[in-house]
Amino acid sequence: MGYKNGKTGYRDGLLESRAVIKRDNYALLPHDGLVKNVVPGFENVSLSILGSPKLGATFVDYIITFHEGGQNKRGFGEEGVQTFVYVIEGALNVSDGEETHELTSGGYVYLPAGVTMYLENAQTEDTEVFLYKKRYEPLEGHEAHKVVGNINELEAIEYEDMQDVLLWNLLPTDDLGFDMNFHILSFETGGSHGYIETHVQEHGAYIISGQGMYNLDNEWMPVEKGDYIFMGAYCPQAAYAVGRGEPLSYVYSKDCNRDPKI
Repeated sequence: MGYKNGKTGYRDGLLESRAVIKRDNYALLPHDGLVKNVVPGFENVSLSILGSPKLGATFVDYIITFHEGGQNKRGFGEEGVQTFVYVIEGALNVSDGEETHELTSGGYVYLPAGVTMYLENAQTEDTEVFLYKKRYEPLEGHEAHKVVGNINELEAIEYEDMQDVLLWNLLPTDDLGFDMNFHILSFETGGSHGYIETHVQEHGAYIISGQGMYNLDNEWMPVEKGDYIFMGAYCPQAAYAVGRGEPLSYVYSKDCNRDPKI
């Protein structure tokens, strides 16, 4: 059974997909076609691994639906690995082993490397979350710290002075203790990037609303809510928002604040 579509058996018509995989460059994983994965420690969940080193990423992304009683009491993360969770819809209890935070839709928690994350559905209905982990790159004299927040309590920034494109920074942008950040970027219908971006940072992006056209390495392709995009370093990228009724919005990671090693 497909994780996101719940379909079984034969389909009418030909087998087809919008999926595009260019390892070490970019990938589009549409929601129609995601399958369930088993990850030790996660119980009563539907989980799919999205970006990973097997795709060319330096991180791992997951999309997870916590069902009633869904949890990870074994703990997520390991020594040297930082973690981040964002609640797309529902309610989730997140603990670092000492303090528990109840997150609602739009809520998130970042835990620094070496701090184990414990997760538990905080309601009887399903809760959907985007989960991330990445090995931390230390910088002498600086260190990351726990961050707890909710996008609904943050002030939106007009992205490069465009009123119909809004950006939210979920982690500190001026703290060299962080070697990555998380953002939400939202385009009203007709909104777009101001130019095709080409940069050293890589992204893992999960679309939380809307529809659009995304340029990946100068190939335009349709995307919509529930799709996942991996963008490797130097992959040309940009988006247009299309559709009706809601903006094209996605939550995404970005590596930052470090000098590339040679």
